[in-house]
Amino acid sequence: MAKADDKKVDAGGDKARGEKLQKVLARSGLGSRREMERWIEEGRVTVAGVAAKLGDRVGSDAKIEVDGRPLEADKGHETRCLLYHKPTGEVCSRKDPEGRRTVFERLPKVRSGRWISIGRLDFNTSGLLLFTTDGELANALMHPRANIEREYMVRVMGDVGEEQLQAMLDGVMLEDGVARFTDIQPGNGDGVNSWYYVVLMEGRNREVRRLWESQGLTVSRLKRVRYGELFIPSKVKKGQWMELSPREISTLYRMAQLPEKAVQSLTPDERRRAERQSSKRGRARVAGHDRKLGVRGPKGRGNRKRS
Repeated sequence: MAKADDKKVDAGGDKARGEKLQKVLARSGLGSRREMERWIEEGRVTVAGVAAKLGDRVGSDAKIEVDGRPLEADKGHETRCLLYHKPTGEVCSRKDPEGRRTVFERLPKVRSGRWISIGRLDFNTSGLLLFTTDGELANALMHPRANIEREYMVRVMGDVGEEQLQAMLDGVMLEDGVARFTDIQPGNGDGVNSWYYVVLMEGRNREVRRLWESQGLTVSRLKRVRYGELFIPSKVKKGQWMELSPREISTLYRMAQLPEKAVQSLTPDERRRAERQSSKRGRARVAGHDRKLGVRGPKGRGNRKRS
């Protein structure tokens, strides 16, 4: 005879004991898997009327409630993704106790679930920030095992020597472990400043800045220009967003090694908002040429090694 706890855990009657509860919640678009784990620990989730706990598994017909509201069974089968050009002076939290603007304030509303940021950028960092309504996708892309490159354009104050560059490629011991750039490419000089493009495989807090600071150098400007195979296009100005195309969304799922979901069709109102946002964009030039969002081949800057 099954134990009471087993009945709760297998509330959906799934043959293989179902999926982890936090995974089901994340896929519904409520938040990342880590955030869903916090919600479960806080007692905000019930399964078949019983408070859920970490480790619970549920079947496809489980009766799940979040904050007393039933989880819609058809949620999470479609996805929507955005690229946002974050300006400096915005935080990646949904609410800021200091009253600063958040990256979520400019985003369009969604019909179900909510926008989940794929990674974060700190207050003084600008550039490419991705959002999705699929928490499972966000979690997979942010997980260290995904090995996704992040490329940044960096302006550094001070004289930079070859030994310092090599040290950052070899690896530097920071307070939270060894960190390194996988590639460093020089850009144009600007008086006392030097420009570089750097690539790393992680997204630890202030990691780019701390690596340069470990060499006695100060980063005076930092902008993320690439996440995996997606680049920020010059037509998307600071504070603007753009809907990702089905091809670009397919690229994200491939990077995350997840099966693709159908792309959510926009309502007429959502389409008008996207068109208004698009009409605000000019054909700007960055470093003398337009950069388009898309897949960069093996000869892309992030794949070159310093000689």
